Amino acid sequence: MRFADALRSGFGAIGEFKRRSPSAGDLRPDGDVAAVARGYERAGARAMSVLVDERFAGTWDDLRAARAATAMPLLAKGFFSRAEHLRTAREAGADAALLLLRDLDDATCLALMREAEALGLDTLVEAHDAAELDRAIALDAPIVGINARDLSTFSVDRRPQLELVSRIRGRIAVAESGIATRAQAAAAELAGANAVLVGSTLMRAPDPAAKLAELLSRPLVKVCGLTRQEDVDAAVEAGADLLGFILSETSPRRAAGVLDAPDTVLRVAVFVGDTEETGADLVQFHAREDGHRSRDAELLWAGNRVGTHVDLPWLEDDPTHLERARAVDGRVMLAGGLGPENVRAAVAAVSPWAVDSARSTEAAPGIKDHDRVRAWVEAAR
Repeated sequence: MRFADALRSGFGAIGEFKRRSPSAGDLRPDGDVAAVARGYERAGARAMSVLVDERFAGTWDDLRAARAATAMPLLAKGFFSRAEHLRTAREAGADAALLLLRDLDDATCLALMREAEALGLDTLVEAHDAAELDRAIALDAPIVGINARDLSTFSVDRRPQLELVSRIRGRIAVAESGIATRAQAAAAELAGANAVLVGSTLMRAPDPAAKLAELLSRPLVKVCGLTRQEDVDAAVEAGADLLGFILSETSPRRAAGVLDAPDTVLRVAVFVGDTEETGADLVQFHAREDGHRSRDAELLWAGNRVGTHVDLPWLEDDPTHLERARAVDGRVMLAGGLGPENVRAAVAAVSPWAVDSARSTEAAPGIKDHDRVRAWVEAAR
């Protein structure tokens, strides 16, 4: 399968192999690239990236060893500027090569794209800012990567990255760097990325394949009805992926606002009837019906609908709830009477993108019991 074809449908990951990083130093200097490649393939990676540049302690032999170990498409990653680099990549077993717009003018990049096409290689054209993204689009690059890491300072800023990813239309988008948690991977997914490229996080993990599988695993787990910072901190510590803040005036779980949380999680602002800007990562919007919230809600990312929050009727039960949720198209965040005792059965029945609970984690409305929070997250993950 070609590299591009492996990334076209759904959302997935490109697992990277690198022995060191200029910003982080040694990561896995004695790593077995063949073993890592086989592990990534078992874990469901769409493709594998292999650093071949000596600044990352990489060699072409690493790419050859990966090619001998896996049938996955392989991306040769280095600082390529000449046609001979691409020929070497192809001969070593690559299916695609990285082209860095930071280091290439448009004419050179276009010539390399054409050379790669003649060799049967795909290209991942990497941009770091809006100007470089405009160049990639003007060059009609089929696969565009947005790197959250500034290669001059090595600092990572994911918010501009996600905004740029959301601008990529009609071509394959890859979010690169700065992804260490399920929520961060999900943020790239919601912004429109076809895949995330993950390197240092996997290379630091005791088991890179297990970490990759964790980043892609679903459902995400939401703790909703948070009103106190100590409860937010407890939910983060327990491993929640999504934190819900209800901003409806009539709710007994109304929060004063969206509270602080690290960027390892996503903050969800829950509204009924109208919305306002809060800085939250995701909006859960319920229409107002008969004086209370609608049963279901739209999930909005940057104003665009990206999924559906599926709940029980207001203060009622519905024996067809799980069947109904299973029939909803697209991403489903499943709610409604879920707790540690029944969430796994619900997940098995629906296969939701995320699960949500407020009451099962409470000591009182808006006040969390930290032991119950931990039990909910542990059962749902």
